[in-house]
Amino acid sequence: MHQYLKAIGFNNIHTRKDLKKILKDVEKEFTHQTIVSYRPGEDFCEFQKEYGQCMGITVCGEMDEEENFDPAYYFPYYEGSGITTYADISIERKIEKEQYVGMCEDSKIGISLIFTIQNGIEYMREKQAGFAAGVTTSVTFSGLSLGGTILLPVIKDEKQKKSARAAADSRQMLINAARNGDQTAIETLTLDDIDTYSKVTRRLMTEDVFSIVDTYFMPYGAECDMYSIMGEILAVRLRKNSITGVSVYQMKLNVNELQFDICVPADSVMGEPEIGRRFRGTIWLQGYINF
Repeated sequence: MHQYLKAIGFNNIHTRKDLKKILKDVEKEFTHQTIVSYRPGEDFCEFQKEYGQCMGITVCGEMDEEENFDPAYYFPYYEGSGITTYADISIERKIEKEQYVGMCEDSKIGISLIFTIQNGIEYMREKQAGFAAGVTTSVTFSGLSLGGTILLPVIKDEKQKKSARAAADSRQMLINAARNGDQTAIETLTLDDIDTYSKVTRRLMTEDVFSIVDTYFMPYGAECDMYSIMGEILAVRLRKNSITGVSVYQMKLNVNELQFDICVPADSVMGEPEIGRRFRGTIWLQGYINF
């Protein structure tokens, strides 16, 4: 069973029988269906059903000419809002099933972000039509989390905020130049990292790490699309799963200048989320490619 079903309010699924019942409900009472030609005599079909605002379950599989559906995999999803990044994306199919993962490098983060693609069947259709290659697209990220902690913000005056924005812009320009082979930019970034390490080491002797680090975005565990994050809360709302009645928080975060939404069970969050505070937790990163 997919552990992140709990992230959208399904904490009542304990056995395979419970899971099959939910998946059959998605197949029979879907709110959205997409079909694409797959192989001779078979189509690839995707059923989606919403179980609350912007969240639900997707079931994908093959459908034969007699419209017999054979499910291959499923996953919970949460739809984000807005556009997170315009960075170039590379897409790869998973080895064992017709599911896709994306990878992009946004200079704001400084690492390659790997995410599960929510609209993989749409990518299949675009690829068959010959539109997927060489097209400039954007991605809307979203995350599912099983729990987290609310932290108070780091208090900064306007001068400090302006200085931090200027430093972030300067670093982004240096990273872009370094990717293009600029040796001076590479050396500058190396020296900046050494200087930052030295400053942080000194401050950690008298300060807490979360009063030094505003936000972070870093890989977590062995799964390639799992990340540990901390970000500023820009918006928060309390929603309920329409079947179980379980409350979830849906939050928009600013993490290293990337803005995206996450969904997390309300009873698994330590603290009261409010705008301006920070959320710290682990997320399963998803992305919707805007073709």
